[in-house]
Amino acid sequence: MKIGNREFNFGQGHVYIMGILNVTPDSFSDGGKFNDKDAALRHVEEMVSQGADIIDVGGESTRPGYQKITVQEEIARVTRIIEAVKARFDVPISIDTYKAPVMDAALAAGADLANDIWGLRYDKLFAPEGQTSVWDCGTMAGIIAKHDVPVCVMHNRKEAVYTDFLREVKEDLADSIAIGEKAGIDRAQMILDPGVGFAKDYEQNLEILANLEEFRDFDMPLLLAASRKSVIGLTLDLPVTEREEGTMVTSVLAGMAGWDFVRVHDVEKNKRALDMLEKILTKRLANKK
Repeated sequence: MKIGNREFNFGQGHVYIMGILNVTPDSFSDGGKFNDKDAALRHVEEMVSQGADIIDVGGESTRPGYQKITVQEEIARVTRIIEAVKARFDVPISIDTYKAPVMDAALAAGADLANDIWGLRYDKLFAPEGQTSVWDCGTMAGIIAKHDVPVCVMHNRKEAVYTDFLREVKEDLADSIAIGEKAGIDRAQMILDPGVGFAKDYEQNLEILANLEEFRDFDMPLLLAASRKSVIGLTLDLPVTEREEGTMVTSVLAGMAGWDFVRVHDVEKNKRALDMLEKILTKRLANKK
């Protein structure tokens, strides 16, 4: 898969790192730290030097109880940062938004990867009766197809109500894939994210982490985004500022399960953990030959 000017190869035991850049005042972990352009650029420089393969830019917090902002404000936040990062760094950029107009503007500004927390399903779930889209500019899937970029589709739904949890999460992801393909997005251009922390309670989030191998059935690139989330805080009884060791465990779990990406706040520590894992797994494979 080509993201920006870089080729990403999967199924070879390597986990790529997506570094988080929240240009928001209220994100749950780092709100207010990087919404200034100079601070954002310094943080990108730090993450790139530490081994980030992609920088994921978000302009609106999606933490529980987050404050919604207007489309125009979100566009203003993310486009100026995307343009500044593209001018200074040679690193692929993803844009984290569920709003089609923001996605359209961010991809036009140079973002290389769409990252949709509603997995292309927001229009299907929330469009007024008789309409296909919530947005005047068209559907999220249509916007992404127009720009011809890869997309990370995350699992989400209106309520955390399930009869058969893992089966239904996988069915929802299959629905996201079908929506994308119908709009003209090639399946080979999609990455799947099971949505830890979204429409799931504590036990359900643990269930995802305990069953990462289940998602290999899709035979598609997989991304785990568990960094500093509540499942770690509740398990360890720790505040958001002290969840890095727990995050590193989830990254290693992803690597052991053959996943392809992790999305993290602390690039350096997770990179070190994954490099160590990769060396051990490579040695194990060599010993079996």
